[in-house]
Amino acid sequence: MTLLNSANKVPAEPQAVAAPLTRAAIFLVLKMNSAAEGRDTILAFCPDLSGIFRAVDFRNLEGGLSCVMGFGSGAWEALFGQLRPAELHPFREIRAATRHAISTPGDLFFHIRAKGMDLCFELASQIMARLAGAVSVIDEVQGFRYFDDRDLLGFVDGTENPRGDEAVNAVLIGDEDPVFTCGSYVMVQKYLHNLDAWNALPTEAQERIIGRKKLSDIELDDSVKPTSAHSALTTIVENGEEKKILRDNMPFGRPGHGEFGTYFIGYSRTPRITEQMLENMFIGRPPGNYDRILDFSQAVTGNLFFAPSATFLDNVGQDAATRRASSAPPAPESGKSGASAADSSLNIGSLKGETPHE
Repeated sequence: MTLLNSANKVPAEPQAVAAPLTRAAIFLVLKMNSAAEGRDTILAFCPDLSGIFRAVDFRNLEGGLSCVMGFGSGAWEALFGQLRPAELHPFREIRAATRHAISTPGDLFFHIRAKGMDLCFELASQIMARLAGAVSVIDEVQGFRYFDDRDLLGFVDGTENPRGDEAVNAVLIGDEDPVFTCGSYVMVQKYLHNLDAWNALPTEAQERIIGRKKLSDIELDDSVKPTSAHSALTTIVENGEEKKILRDNMPFGRPGHGEFGTYFIGYSRTPRITEQMLENMFIGRPPGNYDRILDFSQAVTGNLFFAPSATFLDNVGQDAATRRASSAPPAPESGKSGASAADSSLNIGSLKGETPHE
């Protein structure tokens, strides 16, 4: 999907948020170090990411490599000022009885995907080398595709993902936030499973919790599917229309340490849909009618990021110099107030005023 800036006709391209599912992935959550030179390093890195990606991708053009970079709410303001995506905010924590959708730190996020882990590993290594000294790692997860797209609970994951144009419409911002058209919100959670307890359940009980047949992946009929089933609570309908997000969940684990988990990642053009899904799961619809999968799974991280367009990232370096210049006190003869200088620093790249182009 290509969008066009109405002022100067510069095309805008999204990042690879709707890339095909792959067999391997690395999820990196990073914390910005506080020094000003660290911020400069990150700003200089943004337009260079596409070149780093191309160098790694060229080593195996059939490898299906893709990369998405996202920013947390606090990092966005520190890096780009107060002009921000309309719905970017910290991850909203949820508590209900013993269930807890935890909010954890995270400034930068990288979602790296490929058919094999070698490409993911190389790109992650190159990214961390470039950002050395500017960031600290909060969490790093290497995910893998498990047989026929199943999670470690044994069920197929992602069956209801939108496809084609439906996926693009579900994940990419349009006219509702024209400055950030082609961007996407990214919500991530790391879940750990109690597989011993889960596997002790009869298959029929597991199917009622998930809402699907375990072997065939066919959804249970509404006449027998509990209203607390995972598939029921994560179905969001507004004004008669089902609202979709794009998931690319990955199993991960360390069997020798008894660690078995699912890395949830959901892309959407508004975080509101994913947040409603989580409320339904943790609080219940109605309250108390919660997702029984949470009796066996614990969320140990929670973050909301914004992935701007690839065009935005390519333009960041040019605007970093503008921001640094505008942050200096204005010369007396300029006649410009501090407020007008600050305003000029908020025009990120050439994205302001983008409108869809078919």
